[in-house]
Amino acid sequence: MKLGVPKEIKNHEYRVGLTPAGVHALTLAGHEVLVETNAGARIGFADADYATAGARIAASAAEVYARAEMVVKVKELQSAEFPLTRPGQILYAYQHFAPDPDLLQHVIDSGLSCVAYETVTDAQGELPLLAPMSRVAGRLAPQVGAWALQMANGGSGVLLGGVAGVPPGKVVIVGAGNVGTNALQIAVGMGAQVTLFDRGIDKIAALDRIYRGRIATAVADPLTLERAIADADLVIGAVLIPGKLSPKCIPRALLRKMRPGSVIVDVGIDQGGIAETSRPTSHSEPIFVEEGIVHYCVPNMPSAVARTATLALTQATLPYALRLASLGLRRALEEDAGLMAGLQVHAGRVTHAGLAEDTQRTFTPPAEALAQATQNT
Repeated sequence: MKLGVPKEIKNHEYRVGLTPAGVHALTLAGHEVLVETNAGARIGFADADYATAGARIAASAAEVYARAEMVVKVKELQSAEFPLTRPGQILYAYQHFAPDPDLLQHVIDSGLSCVAYETVTDAQGELPLLAPMSRVAGRLAPQVGAWALQMANGGSGVLLGGVAGVPPGKVVIVGAGNVGTNALQIAVGMGAQVTLFDRGIDKIAALDRIYRGRIATAVADPLTLERAIADADLVIGAVLIPGKLSPKCIPRALLRKMRPGSVIVDVGIDQGGIAETSRPTSHSEPIFVEEGIVHYCVPNMPSAVARTATLALTQATLPYALRLASLGLRRALEEDAGLMAGLQVHAGRVTHAGLAEDTQRTFTPPAEALAQATQNT
C-alpha cells in the first residue's frame, strides 16, 4: 500500500504521523511511504532521516494526498486540506468530528474512510491510541494551569504549592481516566490540595489507596461537584465519552460562584469541553477570560511537547498502521473488532453510533457500510 505523511498545519502543531523508525518498519513490510518535506524537522526528524529509512520525500502536501492510499496524520483535517482528499482514501488520525459539522460534512461528501485514533479499542475495551496523548495532556494540565493562575495571565495569583504559612492552591480534577490520573500525579507533586471526581467508586477508591490520604476523592454527584468547583483555584476537565461530545458539567452560572481569576483547563475541548463557556483556543492565544474565569482550551495540548508526544503516539499507532496497510481496510477491520470501532465514517456513511447520535445523522453499522461499499464498486 502507498502511505502518505503530510506536515501538520494546525496552529503550533509539530507532531508527525510517522517517525523514521515507523517508516522503516512499513517499508520493510513492502509498503511505499511518502513524507512531505520538513514534516518532522521541527522535532528533530530531518528529511534525510526519513529518506534513509526508506521514504520518498514529497515537495508538497498536494503530492502526498494525490499519491497516498492511506494518509497517516496526527490531527483532524484542516479546512485547507479539504480539497486535497479523494474518494476511497483512508484517513488514519485523530478525527474529532462531533464538534465540527463542516469537517464531518466534508468527509461524508468526499467518500473518505476515517479510522479515528480516539475510538480504536483493545481487548480490554480501553483506548490504546488515545491513551498516550491523554497521559501527556494530563501531565501538562497542572503545569499550564499554574501558569494561567499567574497575575500577568489574568489569574488570581495563587501558587499551587503554597509556601510556609500559606495554604496550597485547591485543584479539582473531573474524571479519573488517563488524563485525570496523570494530572493528579503532577498536581500532588506540585504540592496542591487535590480533589478528584469520577462517576463511579472503583477508580477513585483505587487511587485513594495509592495516595493514602494525600488527596480527597468524591463521586461526581451534581451538588458535591458544584461546591468543590466553586471553591477551586484550578479545575481540570478530564471527562471523555469515546466519539461523543463531552458532557457539560460546568454551567455558566457556576463560574459566577468561583473566585475571579480562577482557572479552567478543559483538556477535552476537542470533543466540546465540559464547561458551557469553553471554546477552542490555540498555542498562539491559549487563554481567554469569561465570567472572570481564565479558560485554557487548547485542542492540541500535547504539541507543546511535540517530540515526546510523537514518540509516545507513534509507538501505539504503528502496529495498527501496519495491519491496515498489509491487510487492507476491510480485512483489517473484520479481523479486529477494536480497530473496527475506530471506523467513524466510511463511503459517505456515519459508522460510529455515538457520533451519529450527537450529530443527528443516520447510523450505519461499520460492517454493513463496508459490505455496501464493496457491493457498489
